[in-house]
Amino acid sequence: MGIFNDLPVPSDKTYLREELARIDESWAVARFDSLPHVVHILTSKDREADIHVLREQSDVVEEVVDEVVHAYHGGFNKAIQNYSQILRLFRESTEKLGDLKHDLADAKKSLGTRNKQLHQLWYRSVTLRHIISVLDQIESIAKVPSRIEKLIADKQFYAAIQVYLQSSLMLEREGLQTVGALQDVRSELSKLRGSLFFKILEDLHAHLYNRGEYSSVASSIYERDDEVPTTTAVAASRMSSQPLSRRTRTLKGDSQFGIRGLTNGSHRTASTEEGSSFDGHEEEDSVEHDEASTDSKLLSYQLPPWLSDSTPDEFIEAVRKSDDPLHVKYLQTLVECLCMLGKVAAAGAIICQKLRPTIHEIIISKIKAHMETRNLSKSGSSQGDRTGAVGLHIVKGQSEAYRLSKEKPQNGMSNSGSHLAVSPVSPLMAPGGKAQTAAKDLLDSILDTIVKIFENHVVIGELLELKASQHDINTPKSLPTDVNWNTDSEASQVTGGYTISLPLTVLQSECQQLICEILRATPETASADAAAQTAKLSKKTPKKDKRGAPEDGLTFTFRFTDATVSLSNQGADLIRQGWGKRASNASQEGYGSAAVLPEQGIYLAASIYRPVLQFTDKITSMLPKKHSQLVNDGLLTFTENFVKDHLLPTMFVDYRKGVQQAISSAAAFRPRAHTTTYTLTVEKGRPILQGLLAIDLLAKEVLGWAQAMPKFATDLVKYVQTFLERTYERCRTSYMEAVLEKLSYRLIGRHDIERLMRLDAASTCLPSSLGHSVSHSEAVGSGVELNDLFLSLPSIKQENLIRDDNKLILLASLSDSLEYVADSIERLGQAVPRGASQAEGNSRNQATSPRNLASFADEYRKLATDCLKVLRVEMQLETVFHLQEMTNREYLEDEDAEEPDDFVISLTSQITRRDEGMAPFISGEKRNYVFGGICGTAASASIKALADMRSINLFGVQQICRNTIALEQAMAAIPYIDGESLQQNLDRVRTYYELLNMPFEALLAFIAEHDQMFTPTEYSILLKVNVPGRDTPPDAQHRLSEILSQ
Repeated sequence: MGIFNDLPVPSDKTYLREELARIDESWAVARFDSLPHVVHILTSKDREADIHVLREQSDVVEEVVDEVVHAYHGGFNKAIQNYSQILRLFRESTEKLGDLKHDLADAKKSLGTRNKQLHQLWYRSVTLRHIISVLDQIESIAKVPSRIEKLIADKQFYAAIQVYLQSSLMLEREGLQTVGALQDVRSELSKLRGSLFFKILEDLHAHLYNRGEYSSVASSIYERDDEVPTTTAVAASRMSSQPLSRRTRTLKGDSQFGIRGLTNGSHRTASTEEGSSFDGHEEEDSVEHDEASTDSKLLSYQLPPWLSDSTPDEFIEAVRKSDDPLHVKYLQTLVECLCMLGKVAAAGAIICQKLRPTIHEIIISKIKAHMETRNLSKSGSSQGDRTGAVGLHIVKGQSEAYRLSKEKPQNGMSNSGSHLAVSPVSPLMAPGGKAQTAAKDLLDSILDTIVKIFENHVVIGELLELKASQHDINTPKSLPTDVNWNTDSEASQVTGGYTISLPLTVLQSECQQLICEILRATPETASADAAAQTAKLSKKTPKKDKRGAPEDGLTFTFRFTDATVSLSNQGADLIRQGWGKRASNASQEGYGSAAVLPEQGIYLAASIYRPVLQFTDKITSMLPKKHSQLVNDGLLTFTENFVKDHLLPTMFVDYRKGVQQAISSAAAFRPRAHTTTYTLTVEKGRPILQGLLAIDLLAKEVLGWAQAMPKFATDLVKYVQTFLERTYERCRTSYMEAVLEKLSYRLIGRHDIERLMRLDAASTCLPSSLGHSVSHSEAVGSGVELNDLFLSLPSIKQENLIRDDNKLILLASLSDSLEYVADSIERLGQAVPRGASQAEGNSRNQATSPRNLASFADEYRKLATDCLKVLRVEMQLETVFHLQEMTNREYLEDEDAEEPDDFVISLTSQITRRDEGMAPFISGEKRNYVFGGICGTAASASIKALADMRSINLFGVQQICRNTIALEQAMAAIPYIDGESLQQNLDRVRTYYELLNMPFEALLAFIAEHDQMFTPTEYSILLKVNVPGRDTPPDAQHRLSEILSQ
């Protein structure tokens, strides 16, 4: 039976377990029924045996019960004894409590008679204890000055102020006010308060300008620019209803800074990357913030070292939990210290007084550091390595071309632009020059430092504005005061005249003075626009609701004296005491930028514009929304007004003079070649006309300025268009001087000839879109028709032709130069900032886009094409002029021809001379176009001349063949001439004249076989001309007509 397994059976009676296991479990059920067992025994056959078994099982159970009783009997006895003892103790305790109550009643009766005496003794004890406590306090207060001095020496300012405030509260207690021994302590604490204020103010001033121990860019002012950190921190987050800046958030709460605000605040750093494009600062800030390591995050939640000796309070707990950078926490601590001292107004007044001279000193130190860095880099690298285009992609080729125009090339020749130094700026000042690069690098470095400084001012300014809106910050916290809710108009007075607008104004004012020095612009001239704007604003009626309007004096007007601030009496007294002696006036001497920049001048405004634009974008992103209007009349506005009102007019006048000088010089349109063959690049000696090369360089320079100042690209492109238009008129004038009243110029103006020249296959090489694909038959037909038109002209005279070879060479050079400038204009037009040229969105401004520059390129190419067309027609007319001597004469020679006719010799020598003269100025394809029409015209003229000959003999035919051979030799010497076409045309002439030597019948047989070789008219002329010795029947023309009609 399993239910008896846990019974305490001795080990020597294990048989009992076996016996128990044999007992049926039905005997152990909870509701035992004996009837089945009785019935079983009564019905059993062996009743005695069954009864015997039951008795044995009963004995086993009884034995087991005995063992259980023996096992648990001792425990039962002990329990009974314990319960008896407990009852006895309870009984005794009850008796003792009764006795105690009786004794207490007796004691009460005894003490009641001495109650007054005991009360006097107790009062005396309390008084003595209080006296001892006061003495301890006096002793501890006496040690406070030395303790504060030690904390100040360790820069534990917050702990020092805590000790000071606690001591001040103790001294104000009723029991200590009349203690004479504490008068010296009071005096020392008063002095320590001033010393503590100046120490805090000095440290705050150092950290404002990143010169403090915990500054994020503490070494950036004196170190090299490449070592300057790229991120700086801004103000802590805040949970308030005040307008929030996009990069800073201040704090608001019931305590000093608000535990919730500091704990939940998030801080973003400012990236100094350039995108110019100039967009996406906040995204970059988030990326930089997310890249902070886990270790730095853990450190940010530790207690800063300057609070290690401070007594824990809400502010310290908030600082510990804040995730702001270390230097931001330090600035928060310093501001909190000033608020606890009640010295915010005095501190603000002194910071205002020191602001301008400090910024001036920082700028000078940056310039000196920049100069030292440049000197070190110069000593370690060769000169000239720094030249480059700073983001001006369109000036890449210009710098080398400009250098080539000023220097002598390697092949010993003088470049075509070397005699026209027409640029108003030196190579140093040109776009991408050393002066431009140096000015941009210098200003980038200085403005980057200014941005980091202004970030600290934004932190301080927003913290002070928040504190001023919460309670009176100019009353020490140790003294009771009513909460003073200051309005916006009173905020400046509460902070001693210090607001976010003041450092922004002073910083931009100093930057403007630096820019004026770089540009060599007087402050009066540079600020004329700002003065006019100020006068305009002064006429506006001020709004009555000042809470919604900007603060007085926030409209940015550059001043060249100290910023005027509203100083409290306390601040003025402190300044007179000597802390601000060195800040009496802002330094008016220069910054020394001339020692860093290779050259100064107004044209450096181009390199200044982009850094100022980036600076303004960064400043705008830092400012709270309520101060966002401060940048509207700031440094960028000044720079843009200066560029618009001073640089652009000056640039237009200077470059207009340069253009005038370039195109009006006697040498401007004088072709000069330094090689005998044509080259494709100016660097290798392409003889571009000096005037056009100078114009190209000037256009590249002006568009280089447009690339540097995209906002003004529209005006600068207009300048270029004006210059190109004047240059085109000058080129047109030179062209007209060469072709005026000449037959070739009149002919190319005729529509029929212009159409035929367009169909000519040779026109495909023209620079303009004159030529287009035509079939071979159309090209041949147009050539024949064009030659017929030239031959049908009246007799050509010398005065109808351009006899001066120099004019022809000028036309060739002008054509190539115009094509060069047109290609350059197209490239420049593609690089012009499109967004800037279409900024205003109207059709007039959109017309100044690169599409208009492309139209100028088309005009230049059309004029270049006209020059080539005149040259081609001129050579064809020269051929007609010389070959017209074949008419109205007799070719009855008496001997074999050894030399060509004189007019052929004159023509061939003229062709050779003019080809050699034009070879350096036009490419081989263009030479083929100019001289390629001669052979076709000569062939047509020679064949047509037979009709006007009176007679010709065998030697005359040989003379004409000799003329064609001489012409073929002269033409074959010209490169790129189609020799096959040349030979076909002149072979046709020789074949035509050799037909005169055939008998009549043989001629008819040839005509029958080759009826398509010549026209019927040309075959008819063969029979009409008088050939001595040839018999021609009377019906010769009739028989010829029959053969041709078949």
